[in-house]
Amino acid sequence: MSVIKVIELMSSSKKSWEDATAKAVKKAGKSIKEIRSAYVQDQSVVVKNGEIVEYRVNLKVSFEVK
Repeated sequence: MSVIKVIELMSSSKKSWEDATAKAVKKAGKSIKEIRSAYVQDQSVVVKNGEIVEYRVNLKVSFEVK
């Protein structure tokens, strides 16, 4: 039987939501093994002078507990 743990992460990128998501998973993967999935729970942007300057995501990442 497997035990799966879920943690919440926040990440940002100047490029896109996809890039912010990829950065979060890559960074988490350095200390967490067996990542199974990442669920984007929320997306937002930071706007300055009418321009998007930052994309933000909140993720739920699941991984197997050994």
